Amino acid sequence: MSENKEQKFVYDFTEGNRDLKDLLGGKGANLAEMTNLGLPVPPGFTITTEACKVYLESGSEPVELRDEVSAHLDALEKKMGKKLGQADNPLLVSVRSGAKFSMPGMMDTVLNIGLSDASVTGLVQQAGDERFAWDSYRRLIQMFGKTVLDVDGELFEEAIDAAKEAKQVKTDIELDADDLKKLVGQFKQIVADRAGREFPQDPREQMDLAIKAVFDSWNTERAILYRRQERIPGDLGTAVNVCSMVFGNLGPDSGTGVAFTRDPASGHQGVYGDYLQNAQGEDVVAGIRNTVPLADLEQIDKKSYDELMRIMETLETHYKDLCDIEFTIERGTLWMLQTRVGKRTAGAAFRIATQLVDQGLIDEAEALQRVNGAQLAQLMFPRFDDQAKTELLGRGIAASPGAAVGKAVFDSYTAVKWSRSGEKVILIRRETNPDDLNGMIAAEGILTSRGGKTSHAAVVARGMGKTCVCGAEEIEVDTKRRRLTVGDVVVEEGDIVSIDGSTGKVYLGEVPVVPSPVVEYFEGRMHAGADDADELVGAVHRIMAYADRVRRLRVRANADNAEDASRARRFGAQGIGLCRTEHMFLGERRELVESLILADTDEERERALAELLPLQKKDFVELFEAMDGLPVTVRLLDPPLHEFLPDITELSVRVALAESRKDANENDLRLLQAVHRLHEQNPMLGLRGVRLGLVIPGLFTMQVRAIAEAAAERRDAKGDPRAEIMIPLVGTVQELELVRDEAEQVIAEIEQATGQDLKLALGTMIELPRAALTAGQIAEAAEFFSFGTNDLTQTVWGFSRDDVEASFFTAYLEKGIFGVSPFETIDKDGVGKLVRDAAKAGRETRPDLKLGVCGEHGGDPESVHFFHEVGLDYVSCSPFRIPVARLEAGRAAAASQGSDSR
Repeated sequence: MSENKEQKFVYDFTEGNRDLKDLLGGKGANLAEMTNLGLPVPPGFTITTEACKVYLESGSEPVELRDEVSAHLDALEKKMGKKLGQADNPLLVSVRSGAKFSMPGMMDTVLNIGLSDASVTGLVQQAGDERFAWDSYRRLIQMFGKTVLDVDGELFEEAIDAAKEAKQVKTDIELDADDLKKLVGQFKQIVADRAGREFPQDPREQMDLAIKAVFDSWNTERAILYRRQERIPGDLGTAVNVCSMVFGNLGPDSGTGVAFTRDPASGHQGVYGDYLQNAQGEDVVAGIRNTVPLADLEQIDKKSYDELMRIMETLETHYKDLCDIEFTIERGTLWMLQTRVGKRTAGAAFRIATQLVDQGLIDEAEALQRVNGAQLAQLMFPRFDDQAKTELLGRGIAASPGAAVGKAVFDSYTAVKWSRSGEKVILIRRETNPDDLNGMIAAEGILTSRGGKTSHAAVVARGMGKTCVCGAEEIEVDTKRRRLTVGDVVVEEGDIVSIDGSTGKVYLGEVPVVPSPVVEYFEGRMHAGADDADELVGAVHRIMAYADRVRRLRVRANADNAEDASRARRFGAQGIGLCRTEHMFLGERRELVESLILADTDEERERALAELLPLQKKDFVELFEAMDGLPVTVRLLDPPLHEFLPDITELSVRVALAESRKDANENDLRLLQAVHRLHEQNPMLGLRGVRLGLVIPGLFTMQVRAIAEAAAERRDAKGDPRAEIMIPLVGTVQELELVRDEAEQVIAEIEQATGQDLKLALGTMIELPRAALTAGQIAEAAEFFSFGTNDLTQTVWGFSRDDVEASFFTAYLEKGIFGVSPFETIDKDGVGKLVRDAAKAGRETRPDLKLGVCGEHGGDPESVHFFHEVGLDYVSCSPFRIPVARLEAGRAAAASQGSDSR
């Protein structure tokens, strides 16, 4: 407690600076900074976030706070030559929130503190404007009643509407002083009736209660929800700014406005903002009157306009960034009420960063920190035209960004068939499974009524760069009747629908799509030029080039075929970090895998393997050719058995119906027996991965042989294949050793037969907690680790990725258990600790152990920074996430270099 007594809880605007945002909040720190720059800021003081924390933890303000506020209020009164709320010459103040991070509109503000029945007459004399004074008093009671005393704001609005109706006018400004006097009386009565107390006439009581209300507003429902969405920590608290009032509603030579030093939409330099004569800031926000462009201020008040332009240049040069400014003009005198680094669109962020480099205000390293992967992702996906007329059909989870339009189809076969005929289609399912892959590839986008951001549909769609909306629960999908319904609306197969993977919205009919020039640039179809789109591409190119120069992490792709590999290479991939061979066994090859799994004799099994070998080899030859000279990590067969077997329910029904007709199929009966024998309650934790390779003789050796023969064939063709073989789902080093011994025998045999030194690396996927905990042992038999963070997250948390998002993730996010889904951003404390410890243990055993990650987290911006920090060599992600990963790897390197230099 002794430390608390020495703590300073209140700072005058002349005492702070912009580096004290943790203590003074963003608004207070920037008001202090502008004061230090000699800009015209109304005098005031800031109550710190530390005072708020004490209040929120204990339920009462620090005991020292009242005396400190009194001392600063006394100094403010002397500076202004007025006293708070005195009858003849009142000082009025605003009480505003101001957290470290901008939370626009989420917390509370009260203006005109100090007005009372006594001081309102003093304000009349002071301003020489009776209407202004009573309007200010009306505003105070309204804001105070709603914000501080929790009176329903609609009651005040109803009273205003009644006053306008009685006078037969449309706007507030048409009410005169007498009308406003009556409203003040009505407002005071509303407060007395609804709050159970009179509106306080003591100005100091008004201020103290307003300060408490601002503290309390930190934990309102809307503020908490906003913090969750923006990932703002909940323990920061808010500062409170007490600022002497200046008035923009004192006549035509007064006004209020918002200005930007550059266009926040495009990043272009110029005069951007809005101005409103004879108004306070709340009038602009409320939209009561139409503003005029900021440029018009030059004609309205040239002196104030010129001064504002000088201040804007000063602030942008000082902050070295786009500044968002709020100002008021009081009878020809300009006052600065707030400045902050302005929010901007993704395109503006890239343009502004490079513009500031060209102006010498920042260097390339700082420019790289001014943009992020989320912004780049926004620029890469096509989008619907904002100006288009739309008919909303429903809304789901925005699973994979983009804008897609096509005819509704309800099964994979139709999607492929129609697509081959030149039709654009949207594949609509309750949920997807691996059998839908062909249809997903053929479709422009995928819509499901079930599942979440990490469901099968979402993960595969992101991997392919397909637009996807999942979990649209209000949409009822009827695959048998080939239609969907939403209430009374029915969409039949063939009807046009449009889905927005960036918002989760689903539209009826065709919505025009605007293509992304940034993707065209990455695909090599666009170069920087003079027009607006090319200017954006040029900015992206410059920042990406710098990111590639400084990053340590290499970026590979998750790609399963030559087409994806080629696209990934164009997007800057430095190899393939994950080739999932199970995707090569779908479609027409599924029957071969089915016969392999169900084989009763060695001859049947060997026959199936012999048929699969040339098909696998062809796949790998194409893949190695597409990625010639770059590493290709091939994961041996991993998925659970049920994905290759018929559905047990459908097969049982088919057999039962056949038996009832007495025409049972012998093969179906045999198949049903096998399916029953191999059925698993939890197949994701069953016979899959390395277990499958050890139980089915010849399966993994066939795949290794196909890889080795394909590599040898590429070398014969003067290629440079760099294959790496990855054994999945290893839990103990003995499993890895058994598979490795078999693989080495096959590789040696092919090397001897071809005379080639294939240099095939053998490693494993770390996706089980036991593998991470015994990584030191496993590294004895592995040349590389690739962390499969999808499964590792499932097994660490005990979550089924396909089930939990739809069942309880929403509740967990709302209750604050998660700040973000652990499948989106790596759980650093749990899963991340295993990755960190396994990487360290593996390299203690084998110092040259190569380390990578190939889960969904490989393309997540925040996770990329973590992987850089723990010393991995590469991340691997879907082709369309490669530029994002490259950018974030560069940002991580630049940030760590900056912290090292400090």
